[in-house]
Amino acid sequence: MLEIKNLSVEVDRRPVLKNINLKIEKGEVMVLFGPNGSGKSSLIKAIMGFSGYKVTRGEIILNGKNVKKLTMDERAKLGSGIMFQHPPEVRGVQLKQISEYLCKDKMKIETLAKELSLEKHLERDINLSFSGGEIKRSELFQLVLQAADILFLDEPESGVDIENISIMGKVLDEYLSGKEKSALIITHTGYILDYIRAGKGCLLIDGELWCSGRNPKEMFEEIKKDGYEHCRECHGKI
Repeated sequence: MLEIKNLSVEVDRRPVLKNINLKIEKGEVMVLFGPNGSGKSSLIKAIMGFSGYKVTRGEIILNGKNVKKLTMDERAKLGSGIMFQHPPEVRGVQLKQISEYLCKDKMKIETLAKELSLEKHLERDINLSFSGGEIKRSELFQLVLQAADILFLDEPESGVDIENISIMGKVLDEYLSGKEKSALIITHTGYILDYIRAGKGCLLIDGELWCSGRNPKEMFEEIKKDGYEHCRECHGKI
C-alpha cells in the first residue's frame, strides 16, 4: 500500500525529515506520535506531493508506484486522500457540489451526511462559517466519499469536542474496518484511539523516526506518563 524508503525532505533548504523508513500494508492503520515541530505534518505533505516539500533523497511507493515525480492530483488518483489539520474555506462551492463530484451515489451522500450531522450544511459553501467540529466532519465527509485506499489524517480531533469526536470516530472506524483501507493518523490528544482499531504506532522526533510497530495505545500511555524522550531512549531509532 505505502512504502517509504530512506526519505529525506527539505523545506526552504532546511532539513525537516531525515532518512525515514516506513511501511503500511493494505488494511493497516498506523498512528504517528511526536512533539510539535517534529515533522509529522511535513511527512504527510511530502507523501501527498505538496509544493515546497523537496525530496532530497529516497522513494515514496504508493500502490506499487514510485510517486516522487507525480503531482498531488496524480497521487490522489492512485488512492491517497488527506484530511487537513486546518482546512481552508472554499467560497462559491457548496458542500453538496463537491460531494456529487466525488460520488455519484446520491443515497450514499445523503446517508453519510446524516451520519455526520451535515444535512443542513450541504447547501452551504465548503467550511464557510463552519464551527471547528463542523469543519472536521466536513473534511471526513469528503474523504470518505472520495473512497481513498489510504487516508492521511492530520490531528482529526484537534479543536473538536468529545461529541464530534464520537461522531467522526464511528464513521472512520466503519470506513477502515473490513474494506482493505489503510491509514496514517497523527494525534496529540489520543482521543481518536478510543474509536479506531489501530494496529501499530510510531514516533517522530526531530525529523527522525523512532520506536515503530508497537501497540499505539500502550505507546500513548507511556508518552503521557514519561514523555516523548523517554520513549525514544527506551526503544531506539528504526
